[in-house]
Amino acid sequence: MHVSHLALTDFRSYAELDLPLEPGVSAFVGPNGQGKTNLVEAIGYVSTLSSHRVAADSTLVRAGAPRAVVRLRARRADRETLIELEISPGRANRAQINRSPVRRTRDVLGIVRTVVFAPEDLALVKGDPDGRRRFLDALLVQVSPRMAGVLADYERVLRQRGALLKSAGGLRRHARVPAGAEPGGAGDLGTLDVWDAKLAQLGAEILAARLRLAEQLRPHVATAYEQVSDGGRATLGYRSSVERTDRADDDAWPGPAEPGAAAAGDVLPHAGASAAELEAQILAALARVRRQELDRGVNLVGPHRDDLLLGINDLPAKGYASHGESWSLALALRLACYHLLTHGDDDAIGGWVEGSAPILVLDDVFAELDDDRRDRLVHLVADAEQVLITAAVPHDVPAGLSGQRYAVLGGTVRRA
Repeated sequence: MHVSHLALTDFRSYAELDLPLEPGVSAFVGPNGQGKTNLVEAIGYVSTLSSHRVAADSTLVRAGAPRAVVRLRARRADRETLIELEISPGRANRAQINRSPVRRTRDVLGIVRTVVFAPEDLALVKGDPDGRRRFLDALLVQVSPRMAGVLADYERVLRQRGALLKSAGGLRRHARVPAGAEPGGAGDLGTLDVWDAKLAQLGAEILAARLRLAEQLRPHVATAYEQVSDGGRATLGYRSSVERTDRADDDAWPGPAEPGAAAAGDVLPHAGASAAELEAQILAALARVRRQELDRGVNLVGPHRDDLLLGINDLPAKGYASHGESWSLALALRLACYHLLTHGDDDAIGGWVEGSAPILVLDDVFAELDDDRRDRLVHLVADAEQVLITAAVPHDVPAGLSGQRYAVLGGTVRRA
């Protein structure tokens, strides 16, 4: 798969852009702040309907413009598809496929697949759990596009249930209801039970999909870490809030039970559990924490409270890994995504079985790497069907990645 054409209207710094692209390596070189990352960000947005840089779509629209438009033509084997996205702050975004409007913007998901390497990836290792959850869910949407709807529905349930918890908890405190008693009247309790059921149903589906994805990623992360690092063993696991409802220390790293046992990052909870079993476990956990939820007015159980566990040599990567080790692990995560999307999986998530080499985006990554890691990364990605690189100076583009060069300056892009 490769992008053969990219057109932008009022996207970020570009009032208008019309850019043909070719398979192989394309490097966009220019000083910082000239719009290099905006190009690859637009391609990544078509792939996941999200940016690897910001959370809000409003920042993608050029200042003073009412909306932004991204048009992208992607070629896969002998088939070409035109995708058009209209980004409108404060209103619903719109999409077209081959000039035909689609009912939902997320219907474009799955047509273009990307793996983006960026300096922000270091936060996957050193940052908060929220970033690791977004990493998993962004990959999950590419693996199984239907999960985008499940995730959106889950977010709506969280908002509705959170509002009810705050309201009921406020009534409970105002009425000085004794500890252990239920808030408000029977109607409040019945409504909360309904939202508990919705959260458990959707949360179980997300949890099951994430666990399967983590299981698929784990061996690829270990292999990729060996390839880009100077040694050591990387591990990947999953920590579920369902198992932490009776624990006081949410940040504890569950180490090996005994010498020679599996590292914490090698352990996945709920092994072999079905979605129905996970749903029952979430409901039971919600019952255990109901009083705490009412006291705090927040949702304490569900995939939104989970974390992807990353370890190196049986220790948590966050807080223990060196800067170089952290970079190697971040690169290994992205390389594992590339392998999974390229080769597919016979035991598919959400019915996805077909592999398709994604577009590789290397956004100002080489400037962050030492020579050894740079050379190893080049060796691992050189054979990709399409590689898009951004760099501030020409020598940040490794010689091993030869191909087209573009100069980016002042919002203009020209062949160098």
